Amino acid sequence: MFEATSRIPDQELVRRRDSVRAHLQTVAPEAGGILVFSRLNIYYLTGTYGQGVLWLPVSGRPVLLIRKGVNRARLEAGIEHIHPFKSYLELAGLCADAGSPFTPTIAAVMSGLTWQLGNMLAAKLKEHTIVPGDHAVALAKMVKSEYELDILRRCGAKHHRCLYDVLPTRIKPGMNEREISHLAWQTFFEEGHMGILRMQAHGEECFLGHVAAGDSGNYPSGFNGPLGLRGEHPASAFMGNENKVWQPGEPLMLDIGFQIEGYHTDKTQGYFAGPESAKTDEIRRAHDFCISLQDWMCATAKPGVTPEELYVHCVEEARKQGFAEGFMGLDENRVPFVGHGIGLTIDEFPPIAKGFTQPLEQGMVMAFEPKQSIRGVAMVGVENTFEITADGCRCISGDKYDMVPVE
Repeated sequence: MFEATSRIPDQELVRRRDSVRAHLQTVAPEAGGILVFSRLNIYYLTGTYGQGVLWLPVSGRPVLLIRKGVNRARLEAGIEHIHPFKSYLELAGLCADAGSPFTPTIAAVMSGLTWQLGNMLAAKLKEHTIVPGDHAVALAKMVKSEYELDILRRCGAKHHRCLYDVLPTRIKPGMNEREISHLAWQTFFEEGHMGILRMQAHGEECFLGHVAAGDSGNYPSGFNGPLGLRGEHPASAFMGNENKVWQPGEPLMLDIGFQIEGYHTDKTQGYFAGPESAKTDEIRRAHDFCISLQDWMCATAKPGVTPEELYVHCVEEARKQGFAEGFMGLDENRVPFVGHGIGLTIDEFPPIAKGFTQPLEQGMVMAFEPKQSIRGVAMVGVENTFEITADGCRCISGDKYDMVPVE
């Protein structure tokens, strides 16, 4: 009697599964298939946000085993074999009964399991050798299809409209960070944001994002990003703090993601409390430097260029132009990257960092985020989401990067 609210096209799901299979041949050539545990990766490969495990053999039919929500999975998932299970002890038998038996060596997306569950799985499948397979899924997700790119482009357009066109008309100096956070949420929801931001790194969380007025941008942060913030509370150090008021003459930085249909774009928009003429040379020069780096990254990032090349150039330019202190954060807030892949999570592979030498490819989507901290003042800078095309790179989250004056 029910119908799925939305379904990923079957040919898109087949493409994704075939891509994982192909990458598995390089990542774990001894494995005859891969077990996928995280709900988000199950969604990527089946179309349902399932609680359970997907068995994807290198050859043969995939089998989705669900602990809770079998009927919903059957509405949404683009595969034939979907079965309930209760124990890891049942996995091998259920997959064999479905015509896709386990192979002697099995890859697993190990980041989708806790240590406790991983040990339990190994004990239940002691007749099989289990090897890491995470990178096969990361490489498949790294290059987006036209189906995915269409979602991301629409997401980026909404993102820019909210942060650049609409929100500046609603915020004003004298508001506290918490009030600004709530207005950002209101603006985002009106434009179709689905209300959640997802992170891939184990233990990392993100709720709306960072709202940092003035020196909040340099406040000590435990989040793996350059922009500091006071946040709501030590138990939820996100959004903004009700005791920090955006004062005249201060920059305000909003580093917050947008999400539709599961896919994210990332964007940091700066605002200035007062007229353009009131900006200090220090603030203007630092922000312009970050825009120039983002422009260079966009002009340079094309198939064949490596993330490491982008990172090394940015760090060297910061040193040459006198911005070494505070580039990508002050003191412990400093991070060793200037961007990252993005898609179903904010922090997808690869980071734009030293040591990442796999060349960029057409269809990758990257967030470039050069930022500069000014001690005792604020953090300034930019972040936008870019699509790597056959002959270059283009921004999908707006074409204006200045710090918007708000009076």
